[in-house]
Amino acid sequence: MSEADPVELLLRSARDEAVDVSFHVTGVMMQYYVVCERELWFESRDIEIDRDNPSVVRGTQVDNTAYEDKRRNLSIDGRISPDLLDDGRVVEVKPSSSLIEPARLQLLYYLWYLDRVAGVEKNGVLAHPREKKRETVELTDEAVQRVEDAIRGIFDVVKSDSPPTAEERPFCESCAYYDFCWSC
Repeated sequence: MSEADPVELLLRSARDEAVDVSFHVTGVMMQYYVVCERELWFESRDIEIDRDNPSVVRGTQVDNTAYEDKRRNLSIDGRISPDLLDDGRVVEVKPSSSLIEPARLQLLYYLWYLDRVAGVEKNGVLAHPREKKRETVELTDEAVQRVEDAIRGIFDVVKSDSPPTAEERPFCESCAYYDFCWSC
């Protein structure tokens, strides 16, 4: 594996510059990094989640109905997929605020990626339509450091040959990988 800093490796890969090792990070990977590194490792190996899991169904329902008049396919470089742009701000929609830190890091990553790769400065909004809550999110120097530290952490998890050890957490039973994770 390359000795390059994972942040630099990701930026060079995103800019289609020649790299020894291709490395990408998605918004979902940012979330999983905060929630559960084992979940992140599974996702990095394209191990499919349980789409019938109630949490997945609820999230999909919110994704499909909230702001549907403003939604567009916003996949950028096939690497980030913000939910929508509203008044020039990047908006990430979540079914609840129960896992606020992972959602905030996901949105910060989108803002970082737009700034560092596309040269576009945006502010963001984290929206929880069922709770009628919205939070403004800005890419500060501290947030940049947090995103770049997470990129390095994600690199360490995904380059590993085996998943991190399973740890029981309060939200394990609602996880879309629950059955798979605890049967390994």
